[in-house]
Amino acid sequence: MKKGVMSLLAVFMLLATAVPGFAGECTNRGLLDTMYCDEDKDLVADLAPEGECKDPSTLVFTYTPVEDPAVYQDLFSDFQEYLKKATGKDVVYYSVHSNSAQVEAMRSGRLHVAGFSTGPTGFAVNLAGYVPMAVKGDPTGFQGYHLIVVVKKDSPIQSMADLKGKKVAHTSASSNSGNLAPRALFPALGIVPDKDYTVVYSGKHDQSVLGVAHGDYDAAPVASDVYERMLRAGRVDEGALRIIYTSPRFPTSSFGYSSQLCPELVQKIVGAFHTYRFSDAMKKAFDGADRFYPITYNVDWAVIREIAEATGSSYNEEGLKAMIAKEKADAEKKATKQ
Repeated sequence: MKKGVMSLLAVFMLLATAVPGFAGECTNRGLLDTMYCDEDKDLVADLAPEGECKDPSTLVFTYTPVEDPAVYQDLFSDFQEYLKKATGKDVVYYSVHSNSAQVEAMRSGRLHVAGFSTGPTGFAVNLAGYVPMAVKGDPTGFQGYHLIVVVKKDSPIQSMADLKGKKVAHTSASSNSGNLAPRALFPALGIVPDKDYTVVYSGKHDQSVLGVAHGDYDAAPVASDVYERMLRAGRVDEGALRIIYTSPRFPTSSFGYSSQLCPELVQKIVGAFHTYRFSDAMKKAFDGADRFYPITYNVDWAVIREIAEATGSSYNEEGLKAMIAKEKADAEKKATKQ
């Protein structure tokens, strides 16, 4: 947790010291940081102006740190080879251990292509110039997931109302299904996080699940796709936990590129994502998805942005400050208990 807080503080320092881009030239920025511009009003950063764009010899790629980063480094190796052939660039995998570190890496120019989990996608768009373009899917559409709440099989908790007075693991402040969606959706069910139950941040979805299984937490809201992968991998025993709540469907992790890359390179990257077909290992890991399905942040992330707004967690500098404060406070609580 201390590393996560330090990463968030590093992101904040970048925000405070970054030199504004498009100064005097940008007529529309929306919620984007001053480093970026959105003249076409599609809510994502426009590509960097000619002469300022980047054409690196090596592309750095990573996937969201929702689970063990090493697992996904191997899983995406086939796609990295495909991307290398499509772009003519070397492609390396960069392991990150927190959502904030991933945002920081793209903002600083160290990360060029990435998969961000659902909630942090908004922070990456507004603060790091990230342009989402796809999610995992199949010929019928993109792959989604649900927020589920899990408890131990023998727990006396049978409904959401039973969470009152309990210790519940949220994942991280920026997570959609692990924190933002519960704060937006649970009050209508008669249960308010932090008021009706104690929130403890676990750091990751898999850590929340394992924490409930081991009795560290009474319950946890997590992403259904992560939970299902853990069941298939045998990381948690089938039947060890029960689901007491399932939300409407959300889009899953987004994939995209840095707006600071040169247009010709971006075109090749987009082409690679849209023509690549998953390896057998990827199909198995991603619930049968066989391709990257095209999406836009403007349309397909609308429900996620609404949840963020409803919780006061807007994807801007103020939202980042709030996230830093929440995780710092939780880290201090844990340190005090230890």
